[in-house]
Amino acid sequence: MHLMNINGSQLEVAQIAGPAGRAPIVFLHEGLGSVSLWTQRGVDWPMAVCKATGRAGVVYSRRGYGKSQAVPTVRPYLQPDYMQREAWEVLPALLAQLEIEQPVLLGHSDGATIALLHASRFAVSGCIAMAPHVLVEDIAVQAISEATQAFATGELRERLARHHADVDGAFWQWNDVWLSDGFRGMDVRTECRAISAPLLLVQGLDDEYGSMLQLDEIARAVPQAVQRRLAACGHSPQRDQPQQTLDAVVNFLKPAA
Repeated sequence: MHLMNINGSQLEVAQIAGPAGRAPIVFLHEGLGSVSLWTQRGVDWPMAVCKATGRAGVVYSRRGYGKSQAVPTVRPYLQPDYMQREAWEVLPALLAQLEIEQPVLLGHSDGATIALLHASRFAVSGCIAMAPHVLVEDIAVQAISEATQAFATGELRERLARHHADVDGAFWQWNDVWLSDGFRGMDVRTECRAISAPLLLVQGLDDEYGSMLQLDEIARAVPQAVQRRLAACGHSPQRDQPQQTLDAVVNFLKPAA
């Protein structure tokens, strides 16, 4: 792990070695994620994916998460277009500095939306979106409201503190924007229509943050999308159904460069 200066911010970046000649996989974390939070139940998910697919990988923490530079303490910090800015400004700058062209993007939750947005404007070899959000549903607002209470009682805060240098900043910047009036109109379905790259969609049937409407809407916008809807699986397919999710990723990437 090392820190890289990207657009004036120090971001935590971890790189996974792999053979040259194949597009590396760039992992984009969830709303409360980080480099270290990709490891679930003792399994380093990015490492497992890179090993199974025979590819190099890049994992980074967005600003304010993990060991990346903290954000200002003034709330709210994030704006309703924060995923667009990450996809169209920060991620391109990171890829350029790493000299990566046309990567495979693998994103979870917020990271999945960022992956879709990036693929709508930039060339990628493939895009994998796990539990993506293309519009805000009431189920998500309810789940995030419940997370607010869990953080306030200390249970969630204690768990997250192991993964974020500034746990309060990490939580509130995500919580504030998702529960704001300005974010309720978030809708990236139009942008998804511009995606021409191969696309894999993965979502758990028991996802507490989104219904199957998310995949339905993306599939309408991106006809080439391949879907995997997983039973006995919540918002984190890589945690709840790791083998099925890994198999889906491996099969999807087999014909890709």
